Amino acid sequence: MELSILKDIVVIFALSTLVNLIFTRFRIPTIGGYLLTGILAGPHLLSLVSDGHNIEILAEIGVVFLLFTIGMEFSLKHLVRIRRIVFLGGFIQVTVSAAVFFAASRLFGMSQKAALLFGFLMALSSSALVLKILQERSEVTSNYGRTVLGILIFQDLLLAPLLLLTNLLAENSAAFPRELLVLAVKVAGIIGFVYAGNKWLLPRLLRMIALTKNQELFMISIFLICFAIALLTFRLGMSLAFGAFLAGLMISESEYSHNVFGNFLTIKDVFASFFFVSIGMLFDISFVTENYWLIIASVLLVLVIKTIIAGGTGFILGHTFQGTVMIGLALSQVGEFSFILARLGFDKGILPEHSYHLFLSVAVLTMAVTPFLFHFSPALANTLLRLPLPEKLREGLFPLKEMEIPDFRDHLVIIGKDPSALKLSLMAKYNNIKHISIIFEPNLARDKMNEGDTVVYGDAVNEPILRKAHVEHADVVVVSVGSLVPCMAIIEKIRNLNRSAYILVRSTTIMNVEQLYKVGADEVLPEKLEIAIDLMKRVMIKRNVSQKEINSIIEGIRHRSLGGFSQKDLAHRPSVFDEFQNVHISVLNIETGSQADGRSLIGLDLRRVTGVTLLALKRDTEIIEHPPADTVLRGGDIAYLIGDPDQIELASALLRNTALQP
Repeated sequence: MELSILKDIVVIFALSTLVNLIFTRFRIPTIGGYLLTGILAGPHLLSLVSDGHNIEILAEIGVVFLLFTIGMEFSLKHLVRIRRIVFLGGFIQVTVSAAVFFAASRLFGMSQKAALLFGFLMALSSSALVLKILQERSEVTSNYGRTVLGILIFQDLLLAPLLLLTNLLAENSAAFPRELLVLAVKVAGIIGFVYAGNKWLLPRLLRMIALTKNQELFMISIFLICFAIALLTFRLGMSLAFGAFLAGLMISESEYSHNVFGNFLTIKDVFASFFFVSIGMLFDISFVTENYWLIIASVLLVLVIKTIIAGGTGFILGHTFQGTVMIGLALSQVGEFSFILARLGFDKGILPEHSYHLFLSVAVLTMAVTPFLFHFSPALANTLLRLPLPEKLREGLFPLKEMEIPDFRDHLVIIGKDPSALKLSLMAKYNNIKHISIIFEPNLARDKMNEGDTVVYGDAVNEPILRKAHVEHADVVVVSVGSLVPCMAIIEKIRNLNRSAYILVRSTTIMNVEQLYKVGADEVLPEKLEIAIDLMKRVMIKRNVSQKEINSIIEGIRHRSLGGFSQKDLAHRPSVFDEFQNVHISVLNIETGSQADGRSLIGLDLRRVTGVTLLALKRDTEIIEHPPADTVLRGGDIAYLIGDPDQIELASALLRNTALQP
């Protein structure tokens, strides 16, 4: 029995675990760890992997799973919405990039055919790498994320024509126009099939399988759909990855897509790691050491040129300067499909050996630095914005219309564009709570404005944006921003502007809670912990546990999880009211000069006269539970009463400055 593939998998898993354990300590992205694993285990260094072809097969499966989950995160509606980005943006980016690198290659002595192929190799970017990072950062559907995805989709669509072009360059085939026309017909046919499957076929099929209540059968059917459509597109001359993306799109509109997405995430991450390992295995250390100055210069040249061209494309599509920088850096690397084209060009004698190895080195290194470019792109954009740039470059060609913000006071400010922030804004609107939203997403901000909401478009890290939302006069500010560093910066700016505002912050993890409290947050809600607490609370309610005991248990959970940063305010401490969670409680103010003012409970005889039960009194910040009979009522006290409407009406006459009617 041949176990070479199992041995290779064990070697890769062991080495990548060790490398990423070290990388994690220094906060280096795991993708860099996988690339380094491939370099170490590959044939050019330690030769730990016996059969690289097996790893390439696993890598291909990883790309299929990755694009499948990306398709599920997106939808056909989103794809139609960004068709301008796909075809106009993609065409501009690929055409200009290919032309520039073609000219540069000719300048350095490449033949015309080699330079043409090299131009297209450099024009493509890495769908697998970029989309994985966007997915991890929850930015696939962000404004700049949609543009990046649209351009990458166009590049993937070009794979089949570029394969034909490579064959044409090698064989001088005269049948190229006919083959291109046949391919266009195939593309139109597969897109029509996907639309029909999304609208009529898959919803019925998945519903029928789901009704069996067999999760194993359901997941097998999902695997079938993914691989069948990927194989179909491959047979029609397109890539497996593009087919997987279309399969994900078909399922995205289904009511079962979230279940599928959750079950696929771990599988996708495991197989996607093999892709990055396989890329690292192509890296030839000896070639790099012999030509390191050439490679360093080439890497810098590729990153700069691609950033400028892709960023310029984003600018033409209407992005602000910050979006332009982030789009440019996101697409600055060389893509995985370029490896396929380069290998084919090398095998057919189009690319010389030296150019081929130079391409491999540059491609691997540009992919390796991409996670770091993503991480530093917002900071770089903010630094460049300090320069005296033209207003048109800062705001984009189609700037968002400014909205006149009234002079709000004692209002709610909601910062963020995630579902939590958007739903909070909607709830505030329906309940007539005066609020202003700060949204750093042009399309989303425009939609909210069109719906009549008061919105400030911009980055809340910038103090002028906060001032425009009158944060200095707000009584409550909700910060729902996923990234820790921008979130901390926003809290600090808010606290400098408004010392008395109550700052409520959403945190993605418990680990960030301490830092958020230290910079000025009044209350931090770790979303995963709060979801678990809510589930626990519902379980206890279902088991008829009293609300007082539930609150006590939840307070204990929070204290154990958050330590000294757990909420300490009285509102979360169990009180007598928790025992009456299903009973209507009326709250009445005891007015100065009323019949109750200055009288004891026994003297007032409230229960006999009105029929109500006095649960508690609130005096200043103190809550007096089950007040004794000799308690003297005072004007300004707040009484919590149980009774029917008629009884409450009688009690109201006693507690307020009116007389009982006979």
